[in-house]
Formats: sequence, structure tokens, C-alpha cells
Amino acid sequence: MPKTPAAAASPTLSQAGEGAEPTLLYLMKQLELAVRSRLDDLFRPIGLTALQYTALTVLERRPDLSAAELARSSFVTTQTMADMVTSLQARGLIERHRDPTDRRRLVLALTAEGWRLLSKYRVEVSDLEAQMVSGLTAEEAVALRRSIQACRSALTSRHDS
Repeated sequence: MPKTPAAAASPTLSQAGEGAEPTLLYLMKQLELAVRSRLDDLFRPIGLTALQYTALTVLERRPDLSAAELARSSFVTTQTMADMVTSLQARGLIERHRDPTDRRRLVLALTAEGWRLLSKYRVEVSDLEAQMVSGLTAEEAVALRRSIQACRSALTSRHDS
């Protein structure tokens, strides 16, 4: 059976009236804000923000990024990232070094202290994610992950073309 666009079954903003379900975009933003708030609560005692934590996890998965690449992958402006890099470097969580494949290029990577911090909080962040999907079955959680990835791909592939 061919897939029909989910948007066809969902009211548009112009069709939404009193009592209409909130748009999926609105719900996604509310989820993002809730997650960010909980991450901020988790990391506030050590003086780290959810955005800084996100940048560290990006470097964990993809070391040796430029500050501009890290900004794009962390969903912040290059100016915000410049400030975050200064702060994270001062805390000894990241380092800047020459790219081994292009010595003219400066890139960022986690320090041993950055790796330790991520390792120390891995269980708590995992627990937060588990709490977030606690109302779903294991199969629904897997389907949610796939669906979110498909939504991201649909938007980035259209934006990039």
C-alpha cells in the first residue's frame, strides 16, 4: 500500500479552529523546550547549559569539526558557538587544534575531561530519555525515533536541494 502524505490527514493552520489539535510543529517545539528545560536542570549545578551539553555530544560523535560546523550541528549561530567554545575551552572540556589532514584549518575535539563529563552524566541523560518515552511501548519508541529521523531528512533534503 503506497504511503499517503500525513499532512493530508492533518488540518492546516488555516483549517484549525477552536478545539483543533495543535499542529505537529507546535508539539515538536513544546517537546524541545521540555527536554531543554530538563537538561538545563540536570547540568545547572555544574554550570553547564543544555546547548553546551549538545555541543559536547556532537563532538563525541564527530570529532575535529570547525567551530562553524559545530554551530550548524548544534543548532546555534556561529557567534553563540564562538562564546560557547571560549567557555568550554576555559573549563578544559574541549580543545582546538590543527586539522591533521589540513594544517591550515583549526578544529575542535573533546578533552579527556570532556569525555569524563559525558561519561559521568550518560546514565542520567539516558534516564531522562527513558522518562520521555515511558508512555510508549518499545516498538513505539523505535518507530518514534525512525519517524523523527524521516521528518528531519525530509526537511533537510528539500532545504539543501
